[in-house]
Amino acid sequence: MTKCPYCDISNNGDKHEIIIKNDSCTYSLLENQEIRGAGIIVPHIHRESVFDLSEEEWNATYHLLIKVKQYVDQNYSPDGYNIGWNCGDVGGQHIFHAHLHVIPRYSNEKMAGKGIRYLFKNNQIID
Repeated sequence: MTKCPYCDISNNGDKHEIIIKNDSCTYSLLENQEIRGAGIIVPHIHRESVFDLSEEEWNATYHLLIKVKQYVDQNYSPDGYNIGWNCGDVGGQHIFHAHLHVIPRYSNEKMAGKGIRYLFKNNQIID
């Protein structure tokens, strides 16, 4: 079994640029950012998907997300956000440790104004 890359994220500062954490989860910037300021919030306890989080972990994630938004707003000045969880293989989850994507969006980017439903609306994933 392959070691989960997110199980020790709160103590693994050499591989992840840890920005903010609380008792239940950690926010880390993505290593290879295609969009400035993009990162993930990861629960400290291994949970395969968002549906496995406890109510306490949900609340901790929410409170950290508010702090993350303040950090990203101050440091990157985005014009919008996409926030989301990928769940299961078909849902695009590649690492089976729940993690919340925090993706700042900018008005000058190529896909500005196109949210996560853009692919569905244009039948790009249905064909």
